[in-house]
Amino acid sequence: MDIATIIGLVTVVGLILMGILLGSPLIIFWDMTSVLIVGIGSIFILFVAYPASEVKDMVKATRKAFQQAPRKSEELLTLMRQMSTRARREGVLALEDVARTQDDEFLKRGIQMVVDGHDPEAIEDVLYSELDKIEERHKVNIGLMEYMGGASPALGMIGTLIGLVQMLQNMSDPSSIGPAMAVALLTTFYGSIIANVFCIPLAEKMKRRSILELAEKALIAQGLLSILSGESPRFLIDRLNVQLPPSERFEEAG
Repeated sequence: MDIATIIGLVTVVGLILMGILLGSPLIIFWDMTSVLIVGIGSIFILFVAYPASEVKDMVKATRKAFQQAPRKSEELLTLMRQMSTRARREGVLALEDVARTQDDEFLKRGIQMVVDGHDPEAIEDVLYSELDKIEERHKVNIGLMEYMGGASPALGMIGTLIGLVQMLQNMSDPSSIGPAMAVALLTTFYGSIIANVFCIPLAEKMKRRSILELAEKALIAQGLLSILSGESPRFLIDRLNVQLPPSERFEEAG
């Protein structure tokens, strides 16, 4: 789990609750009408804009915001150097055992294609085509979260307008205006919370996770193609190092 995401959410929600409790009881910020319009409505508005299958995929993809980032570059480059050294000594067929031990399906499939002796251009085409598809799926998932972040305040405003209309229908009773106005504003409050505390920050974290995952898989693709072409382990590391910021480069590249 990514402790930073959890700490951030818990802290922000805690500060909001503290701000409420310092001035009033928490119960006055609970309104079922607002929950129905904004909370439930923000979820089901996604089904209007996107296919149900994509909404389901987005829910699964959101978990990545709470997961650790992809493996460290040093770990990946170490694996690539080891595979390169073994392939030059024993041949690419020796990498089949390595493929079986990998959890990353992209890496496992790439190694297996190298072992099977496919044409380098064909392997490159398959790997980078898959990268394009992964990026496309990421964009859809992030777009869904951003759409929800934009729809929530709008639904909150709709709920506020509904509350104001109902309030104006009871202007003959001045004592009901204050409570009715407070309830009307709660829908806007809920919309702002959903958008600015959850949807927008999570969308940004998903964007960052996407960048890191795609960068890792690009390194894997380049490393496998380098191994297939018979490049030396030292040159392989040098080739991959240039794709990384100086602070993450493999020091043993020499």
